[in-house]
Amino acid sequence: MKAFVVFLLSACLVSLARAQAPESETTMLGDGIYQFRYRAHNGFFVVTSEGIVAFDPISTTAAALYADEMKRVAPGVPLVAIIYSHDHADHATGANVLRAAFGGTIPVIAHENVVAKIEQTGSSDLPQPTMTFTDKLILHFGARRLELHYLGKSHSDNMIVALMPQEKIAFAVDFVSNDRVGFRELPDYYFPDFFEALSRLQGLDFERIAFGHGPPGDRAAIDRQLSYYYDLRAAVRRAVDDGLSEDQAAERVRLPAYREWTQYESWFPLNVRAIYRWMAEGN
Repeated sequence: MKAFVVFLLSACLVSLARAQAPESETTMLGDGIYQFRYRAHNGFFVVTSEGIVAFDPISTTAAALYADEMKRVAPGVPLVAIIYSHDHADHATGANVLRAAFGGTIPVIAHENVVAKIEQTGSSDLPQPTMTFTDKLILHFGARRLELHYLGKSHSDNMIVALMPQEKIAFAVDFVSNDRVGFRELPDYYFPDFFEALSRLQGLDFERIAFGHGPPGDRAAIDRQLSYYYDLRAAVRRAVDDGLSEDQAAERVRLPAYREWTQYESWFPLNVRAIYRWMAEGN
């Protein structure tokens, strides 16, 4: 009975926190550099002397609020570029809403592999990029230098990371986060490329990093994330070598060091299943 009461109280507190949290908010990460949050998704924008550069419109609904926030933070400043971190609709949808809010033909920049993926969707709410690149793109907006890095396949085959090298601030979406396990059964994750992309991210020169979900972090957050996936891989390997089935591995494999991480109870067993299936293919 006592345990049930504690559970009920915890559930009520979580529901209350969600009810009190604003639907959207903007957080300053550095001089002219901001994270925009809509519900559980984050965008990222930079105010320069030439205009605003916005990453990930998120959705048509979010994009309308996103535009309002950019205008509030930088009144009268035009939007000069929209950048997709990757093709997934829950991050890239809504560029036309931003274009309509600011007027004019605003370029959309993305990795070259985005084109084929967006073509398959056929969605008018997810317009094709007008500029693409392969490995690295350096952009200058006044005194601001912005670098876009393709680190290889990770979560999608077109994920890019933004780096503001002078301010040492980065923006990375979905394939990393701040003390959160991977999303469910790691959909559209590429292994072993994913581990290589994480290592390349460590090689970029940043001190603070914003994510597609959750709060910002620092370099240590990326170190912890890489440790998590290495530990997960090793634990599942032991389960496979011991002859456990996928169901048995999902039930028995645990990493107590990460039990306080966001979504551990809900998603960790699904992470185990994803890595198990990858290993079952002979990896």
